[in-house]
Amino acid sequence: MIFLENWLKLQNVAVVSKVGNKDSEKAATDVAKKLLARKSKVYTISPIQVEGAKQIETLEELKKVKLDLIVTLGGDGTTLRVFRNLDNETPILTINVGGNRGILAEITIEEIDEALTEIQKDKFFLDKRTRVVASCGGKEFPPALNEILINRANLTKTAEIEIKFQNDTVKQKMDGVIVATPSGSTGHSYSLGGPILHESLDVLIITPVAPVYRLASIVVPDEKIEIISSHDCNIVMDAQVVKTAGFEEPIIIKKYSKPAVFIRLKKRGLRQMSKLGF
Repeated sequence: MIFLENWLKLQNVAVVSKVGNKDSEKAATDVAKKLLARKSKVYTISPIQVEGAKQIETLEELKKVKLDLIVTLGGDGTTLRVFRNLDNETPILTINVGGNRGILAEITIEEIDEALTEIQKDKFFLDKRTRVVASCGGKEFPPALNEILINRANLTKTAEIEIKFQNDTVKQKMDGVIVATPSGSTGHSYSLGGPILHESLDVLIITPVAPVYRLASIVVPDEKIEIISSHDCNIVMDAQVVKTAGFEEPIIIKKYSKPAVFIRLKKRGLRQMSKLGF
């Protein structure tokens, strides 16, 4: 464990719950009260309302606040949603409440008091993860922690997709392509035969989706990957946000300038592998 001295002061903390989940909302209320008792200024997201805390309507508004920490209470979807709305390196403490597997979670709600005490004693370390971002037509979309999927919009026609990286070009008929981070290597990319990577690596995985001819996943250190489809396609960020691109319109995918940062209290090996039961 890396002990950081006098780094994190819990002066401004946001608490984010899983949307529409009563257990998560109750837990978020309890955590907000615990933080207020520790003299933190606390921000909650509607509908969470706690006396003494400042309620804001959307995650988007958190970009206007200089935060020391964000506490998420939910599953992996909640964590992904928060990181998508962060354009800086504010660290997140993830608590699994109401989530299915909680692969990204660090603690359970029962461990919150001990965790806050450890953080205030500077007994924690930062786990920085590569994020990925897509742009098209001069517009940059929200960053993704796990993956970006490019797939054909017209399911009755197989698109020819051209993938450019470094000085190489791969061009083949396929249903789509996934560009995953090491954090996302245990997700959809893995289900299609992609490798599992250590989360700390600073690389990207290119995994074709149903290519006509067998085409293996490729692990690249590239800062930039260009994808061009012969048909209209969807751009899907972390299976939560969908944008569109026209046929032969270049889609640029690259590493996001700011990593995702997790607060960690215990050293583990490959976190995702242990959570998946390997």
